[in-house]
Amino acid sequence: MRISIDDVTVTLAGRDIVSGVTLVAAEGEIAGLVGPNGSGKSTLLRTVYRHLRPRTGRVLLAGRDIRSMSTAETARHIAALPQERGGDFEFTVCEVVAMGRSPYKRAFAGDDAADHEAVADALDQVGLAGYEGRGFAALSGGERQRVLLARAFAQRPDVLVLDEPTNHLDVQHQVELLALLRAQRRTTVISLHDLNAAASLCDRLHVLHEGAVVASGTPREVLTPELLAKVFGVRAAVVEHPLTGDPLIAFDHREPAGPHPSGGAGRAFVSRSGHP
Repeated sequence: MRISIDDVTVTLAGRDIVSGVTLVAAEGEIAGLVGPNGSGKSTLLRTVYRHLRPRTGRVLLAGRDIRSMSTAETARHIAALPQERGGDFEFTVCEVVAMGRSPYKRAFAGDDAADHEAVADALDQVGLAGYEGRGFAALSGGERQRVLLARAFAQRPDVLVLDEPTNHLDVQHQVELLALLRAQRRTTVISLHDLNAAASLCDRLHVLHEGAVVASGTPREVLTPELLAKVFGVRAAVVEHPLTGDPLIAFDHREPAGPHPSGGAGRAFVSRSGHP
């Protein structure tokens, strides 16, 4: 399903954290949000999975305002993996993943064969088959992250909303997760700090700076040395990855580009196609 963010502004504590953002993730597209810390990525994602209500604008799922849908109906279509995980769960891995089936069930209904199949399939996808009986609280941070991703997969959603899903994962599991998301081709809106991972995974990137989208386009269009210097405050070269052909950012770790951008400097950027 297509997800559209239409002129969304989010105000928290009297300040606009996200300001007039418009972007689209087409059906089957992986749309990445990148930007410095505090640029509004997580806040914007929270509006997509209904944790926050925008002050203005709307989020559309296949043309329908998600605020016109019930919470359960939204959850049958949109699954989220937020950054905030809450406290330790005193549940088994199987019980945590089975929580992803709740949008399809009546209150206090037991699990049926379809639920068991969805849970088993989700755990297999994240490489945790055989972990069903383990306690969630006893897992490593990376294992917990994969269990929570399995919970999102168990919802069998049309849209995935993922906020820094590679946090706590080692390199092998980061690569496996990105490959899994790429292979699924499910409509996905994802925030990533790792710009090289974003360049490899995403069909389109939207760069946020101070709550506004300052560039949109393919990774090759967006990730230029000029943008990296002005938005991220780093000196870098963009070359071709020798194995994949994707854009590869080589950062200069010895010399920064200069003072980190402030004010509205980054807002002058637009995509090469001319769209914000």
